[in-house]
Amino acid sequence: DIIPQPLLDQYLSMTDPARAQTVDTEIAKHCAYSLPGVALTLGRQNWHCLKDTYETLASDVQWKVRRTLAFSIHELAVILGDQLTAADLVPIFNGFLKDLDEVRIGVLKHLYDFLKLLHADKRREYLYQLQEFVVTDNSRNWRFRYELAEQLILILELYNPNDVYDYLRDIALTLCSDKVSEVRWISFKLVVAILQKFYANNANALGLNLINELVVRFRHCSKWVGRQAFAFICQ
Repeated sequence: DIIPQPLLDQYLSMTDPARAQTVDTEIAKHCAYSLPGVALTLGRQNWHCLKDTYETLASDVQWKVRRTLAFSIHELAVILGDQLTAADLVPIFNGFLKDLDEVRIGVLKHLYDFLKLLHADKRREYLYQLQEFVVTDNSRNWRFRYELAEQLILILELYNPNDVYDYLRDIALTLCSDKVSEVRWISFKLVVAILQKFYANNANALGLNLINELVVRFRHCSKWVGRQAFAFICQ
């Protein structure tokens, strides 16, 4: 009774491969683009009407369709709430993490927005996977690594200092030695944000360990770029 049933049926039929051949080759992409709006209109209590369609779109052979969903999955998570997100969206989110770079970037751009909606124990599982974002299909795709550093600055607040030290520190130090200066610049800010996190939470020992690591890795680096990095971090 929220929208006419024939209209909903018409929308759900947009994933039918036959429609792509006879109506519009982009029809599945249009369907994916509109899905959060349809979900918001129907409300979370009617998510069961859309669930199968969403899963069909998430496994579509066209990467543009999957990319569209990847860019909006955090919006859908807000609409559905934590229980439905954990049950129905997390598996699809995990699939996007292993997809092509063109799809992964959609997830990466809103990684913080999605992770903050998950319960702490579920969120913690992603600490192991964040390392995978450093590796891309094409190493020239530096914007991907830049985006990762930007997101990690936000994500720091979601984890305790020990987890940050054990999992995120290493990623930050790797990005500080990136071949692209833009990536290095944002990574220096990330390292400083990690240090601020440690000292704000009285994890002084962790902060001191990281500072010692920066001294060894960059201050005493044989290449001038490393020593310059140390100067910028100090600044």
